[in-house]
Amino acid sequence: MPDHAVSSDPAVQAQLARLWSLSPGADVLGLSRITALLARLGDPHLRLPPVFHVAGTNGKGSTCAFLRAMLESGGKRVHVYSSPHLVRFNERIRIAGELIEDADLAVLLREVLDAGGDIGASFFEVTTAAAFLAFSRSPADACVIEVGLGGRLDATNVVHPLICGIAGLGIDHEAFLLADEAGTPAEPMARIAFEKAGIAKSGVPIVTLNYPAIANEAVSAVAGAKRAILHRAGDSWRSEAKPAGIWYSDEGGTLDLPLPSLPGLHQGDNAALAVAMLRHQRTFSIEPEHVAAGIQRAFWPARMQRLRDGPLTRMLGDQPSGGVWLDGAHNESAAAAIAAAWPSDARTVVVIGMLANKDANSVVRHLTKMAAAVQVIAIPVPGHAHHDPADLAAIAAREGALSTTAAADVEQAFAMLSGTDAERILIAGSLYLTGEVLSRNDEIPS
Repeated sequence: MPDHAVSSDPAVQAQLARLWSLSPGADVLGLSRITALLARLGDPHLRLPPVFHVAGTNGKGSTCAFLRAMLESGGKRVHVYSSPHLVRFNERIRIAGELIEDADLAVLLREVLDAGGDIGASFFEVTTAAAFLAFSRSPADACVIEVGLGGRLDATNVVHPLICGIAGLGIDHEAFLLADEAGTPAEPMARIAFEKAGIAKSGVPIVTLNYPAIANEAVSAVAGAKRAILHRAGDSWRSEAKPAGIWYSDEGGTLDLPLPSLPGLHQGDNAALAVAMLRHQRTFSIEPEHVAAGIQRAFWPARMQRLRDGPLTRMLGDQPSGGVWLDGAHNESAAAAIAAAWPSDARTVVVIGMLANKDANSVVRHLTKMAAAVQVIAIPVPGHAHHDPADLAAIAAREGALSTTAAADVEQAFAMLSGTDAERILIAGSLYLTGEVLSRNDEIPS
């Protein structure tokens, strides 16, 4: 089933099963189906609270988390649509700060499928329509909407945003975003930037990080063609992560902000992007103290998340002094960001499982070399086509891992680590795997 979508609630599960039976069975890009579906529902996407629309290869979810936390710190009620979910489908739809209830979710999915089950909409398109329907019916001050895949042809790209943002760029989802298409850039990084910048709208600000020149040029070209108002880091605004916090500056002044609650050097960029998006729109005035509070309170599960005491971590016996960490790290740029933030002298074990359509070589290379002594345990990703753990272990061995092995599942990997002298453990390689770990350690995202 797409995105491993199951529910313990019978009414929700019935609609998810129905959706699976009616959908194409795979991700599809394009706006015709979602537009037709929304039309049958009365175009709820045209009645949303002001929308913050965020794209990017990596960091868009964290940027959305910072936006939500900053807005809520300023007393605003915020709807959030994000993907994928990690454990419960409900994680995708947050209404005025709270995850959608099962009873409401079942009714929404049934309503959408009753209205447009014959359209052939994808799993993501139906769930996007359900989210927009929910948001249009519930009072809130703002919507934070995360792009699902790409941007230009993503189902969320029917909204009329207050402001757009693009987080980090990297090569991912090549089968979709690098498919041959006339009129698109040939160079991969330019094409990725072109697809992400496709969320730009006429007269609407679009805030971006500073990318390699070829990506910057692609974003500028799309923004210019769409007559969007481009605000790029290094031009319209600047930021710098320092040991004591984040320095941020734009034409409105300078802010000295705290370090993010989310670990990792890359989160400074995501937090700064969220700040820039707030500062380059004119509907909301969020005070600096609320911006700072949001940076410190934001939480986004499975992004350098330190696991708590639970059924899995107790299998280790004494906890490693540096902790047990969880991160999706499903592509090269995400793995590189983790490696940059990881203590290079820490004795480390990496437990890794990766989907079959991901570039295992680049991810394993970064994670194997991020510390002086790294052991690797490779495992499957339950319920999904994945790289053979033996193949992942072989890649790690070629990259110089201290030792490599394969395990049947995450429990066996933890059993093998009982009494380990490692200072840190990282579980990474797939967001679906992180959801499995959170579920088995009784840390259900809320």
